[in-house]
Amino acid sequence: MKISPEEVAKVARLSRLDLPQDKLELFAGQLGDILSYMDKLGELDTDAVEPMYSPVKHTTVLRKDEVRKDFTRDEVLSNAPEQDGQFFIVPRIV
Repeated sequence: MKISPEEVAKVARLSRLDLPQDKLELFAGQLGDILSYMDKLGELDTDAVEPMYSPVKHTTVLRKDEVRKDFTRDEVLSNAPEQDGQFFIVPRIV
């Protein structure tokens, strides 16, 4: 698939890019090569290929989301500048 310098100029204008004429021709050639490669990839039979979202395996480093009680109420409230034994006391905003 070929893309013309005029089409590149239109995309550049929509992207608010000011490209000189020589760059328009260069990018038209490069985009044409990319689109040709995509056409070639589209010819491949991928019915037996499992879809993936990434070519590399990702492992999560986050812990499992489990409910647990790490601190007692007294331990948490001991760090508060003001508390009433059950809740934090904060300045009134309204």
